[in-house]
Amino acid sequence: MNEKPLINQLTRRERQIMDIVYQMGKATAVDVENNLPNPPGNATVRKILGKLENKGFLKHERDGKRFVYAPTIPADTARTTAIDHLVDTFFRGSAASAVVALLDRSKTSLTEDDTETILNLIEETRKEGR
Repeated sequence: MNEKPLINQLTRRERQIMDIVYQMGKATAVDVENNLPNPPGNATVRKILGKLENKGFLKHERDGKRFVYAPTIPADTARTTAIDHLVDTFFRGSAASAVVALLDRSKTSLTEDDTETILNLIEETRKEGR
């Protein structure tokens, strides 16, 4: 596959499966099935894993009779793509609005280190004129 696969073009079920594989690092069809909400049958999970591999999102290696799947896109690249999509889709491209929404969540609890990291990033951004 010459073009990079676009994670935002996946179906809901495909995204759920990719989330599981990213969280686990590597996963078998049984691992995926055990972690899916309202899982379809094992054959369906295997079929979707195969489709994700054909689309270029997953690769597999054999472990005995099992296929062990891993993402082809590094987690940091996938994370950046997902954040870009989120900011563009829900915040009209405004990173500031996205940050405000994250910090404004009632569940958000920042440690002293988190706060210091955020303040340092803001200061670096100011110095760079971004």
